[in-house]
Amino acid sequence: MLLICNLRSFSRPIISKHFQMRNVHYIQGQEPEPKIREYFYFIDHQGMLFLDDSKMKNFTSCFKEKKFLQFFFKRIRINHTGRYEEDFPFISLCGRERNFIRCDDVPIVYTHVLNIDNSDFLSYGYAGDLLVSKFMPDKIYMLPSTGRVYHPTDEKYGGVGLVKSKLAIEFSKNFEFHNSETNAPTHFKWQNNTYELDQNWFMEQVTKHKLTIRSESD
Repeated sequence: MLLICNLRSFSRPIISKHFQMRNVHYIQGQEPEPKIREYFYFIDHQGMLFLDDSKMKNFTSCFKEKKFLQFFFKRIRINHTGRYEEDFPFISLCGRERNFIRCDDVPIVYTHVLNIDNSDFLSYGYAGDLLVSKFMPDKIYMLPSTGRVYHPTDEKYGGVGLVKSKLAIEFSKNFEFHNSETNAPTHFKWQNNTYELDQNWFMEQVTKHKLTIRSESD
């Protein structure tokens, strides 16, 4: 059974360095050097985590154990190891294990809004309140060419998090378009407040981390 630091593991992209796999060869648990093991994962645009070589990728085959998910996602970083960087642009390191990750879009996908101590947070990784980011209503960004919705995340993840489609639909009901509906929304209503949206952070992060925006939508 696949181990990560002794823990037993229980649509189309908008931002991605590589969507289609090329001629990438690996074996789950391979040992490229003594006492170093490598595993390969995939995160879909709904934020679910799978072994990369799983034939069926759906809710029944994704990882669900919250403590494991917390452990895995907390350690995600941009892959600067010199190995598989083009096809697995992210990695979750744990001791002598290298867990390479490719994504349908980006590794952090926000799935729910949680109210914790009277403050709103976005939950990701399907770990409930174990994995949350402070919700910033003025930073919601909808990409006009696709309709996908994004929110900032930590720099170590690449700075851009995707909002799961179901939650994005709920958010879209609160958008205001003062610049025509062919452009990004300009304002967002949340909790009896109307926020003027920051139109710059998204492209700044895309440029900074050299992420590639794709033109397709779901």
